Amino acid sequence: MAKRVAVVLAGCGVFDGSEVHEASAVLVHLSRAGAQAEVYAPNIPQMHVVDHVKGQPTPEQRNVLVESARIARGNIKDLATLDVKGLDALIIPGGFGVAKNLSTWATQGKDCSISKEVEGVLRAFHAAHKPIGLCCISPVLAAKIFPGCEVTVGHDTECEQWPYAKTAEAMRELGCRHVNSQVTEAHVDARNRLVTTSAFMCNAPIHDIHDGVGKMVREVLRLA
Repeated sequence: MAKRVAVVLAGCGVFDGSEVHEASAVLVHLSRAGAQAEVYAPNIPQMHVVDHVKGQPTPEQRNVLVESARIARGNIKDLATLDVKGLDALIIPGGFGVAKNLSTWATQGKDCSISKEVEGVLRAFHAAHKPIGLCCISPVLAAKIFPGCEVTVGHDTECEQWPYAKTAEAMRELGCRHVNSQVTEAHVDARNRLVTTSAFMCNAPIHDIHDGVGKMVREVLRLA
């Protein structure tokens, strides 16, 4: 039987939702592997809406589930209805929506809170020993919830290629182990069944991002 994988989105667009290329790469690689993706998002307001041309917030208000449905081509469910029993794995792509809508990392860093629904889903998969795949900024969710876990967001030294490397230090302060890796690689924490990859935490060509996400997806399915 095909593996059934929950993909949790956080809106549509890098600056206020899920990173579209990462989300698409997850769905493409799951499809290529013969797995069945089931897309979910929380039915909540976005923290704010960002004009992706100007990079500035607007007064507009949008809903995370409604916006995520754009990526899912309308085939999406409210996160509140997710039942871990019928699923084999969980994947959460990155994008600022993870840090703004699924958590408050964008404004509070390591002192953030995580949406109760999102935390409940992560804990349910973890307790059931089912694999969890996280890319880009979404590994911060695991760092916050599972002390002592191993994750990667790429490198821990900030430079032009790794502009968000300080995230690694914040994660270490939460008690997790950060493992430096290349953008095309994925790190597997076998004990916690966590698979992470840096994706757009790195200034890299889009095909490298795609390949790294593919590595994460393959490792998640291997553990499922």
